[in-house]
Amino acid sequence: MESTLFKIKSLFDKMSNSDKKIANFLLESPQSIIPLSISELADKCKCSEATIVRFAKKLDFDGYQQLKISIAQENNVSSLNEKISVDDDVFDVFTKVCNEIYFSLNKTKTIINKEHLEEFSKAIINAKNIYLFGLGNSAAIALDAAHKFLRLGLKANAYTDNHMQVIVASHATNKDLVIGISHSGSSKDIVEALKIAKKNQATTVCITNFGKSPITKVSDIIINTCSDETSHSILGLNSRIAQLAIIDAIYSYLTYHLPNITDAISNTESALIGKKF
Repeated sequence: MESTLFKIKSLFDKMSNSDKKIANFLLESPQSIIPLSISELADKCKCSEATIVRFAKKLDFDGYQQLKISIAQENNVSSLNEKISVDDDVFDVFTKVCNEIYFSLNKTKTIINKEHLEEFSKAIINAKNIYLFGLGNSAAIALDAAHKFLRLGLKANAYTDNHMQVIVASHATNKDLVIGISHSGSSKDIVEALKIAKKNQATTVCITNFGKSPITKVSDIIINTCSDETSHSILGLNSRIAQLAIIDAIYSYLTYHLPNITDAISNTESALIGKKF
């Protein structure tokens, strides 16, 4: 199979000036693409996100993410933690993963916007309906959040199907809260669903990794995580723990600030009593 970088070189002379800016960036430093969202690459190359998508399609990729994965594979960038080696036993791996999670949580605590976190909590309290959107790895986070909010008596639903997400978004109102979860911030379906919800005047929130990305442009409130894994990995792994920690923090806050919370928790616990021996 022809190398992506070789293909870029072979097509370079026939490229437009905008495409050449992208090509030069990739050829000079292919590994530097790994941590970049499409918005960040567009800034570095001084072009639009649409130009990058078209560039990827000219190389026979569906879009930017597929281009990035191809270049990562050519440069032997693992989807796992680079600090883990083949000589590690399972406990060694466990220890290293724990350390990565610790650093991810600590960095998230450092960069998270306190005002946005407060706005997010108040938006949850005031919302008539809470809709959570997540796909792939983020689907589990959306389901977990909906489960926790439901236990508090809130009207929360998680949607992990891209068709259902745009349907729900199309019926959202200014009384609703729509939360999109995407580690990369570049999930086309999540961004599109939030855009529709925002157009309908719903309050939109994103939970995403720190940095400029398409999802931040359609979000009223931005909640950032920060994970070192994105410097050498396509797949966000321990970033999920940071996302869960944010949801758990919000849940704990709500248990002290929601009206009639004692009755809501009591009703939930009473309903679940018969489910255990």
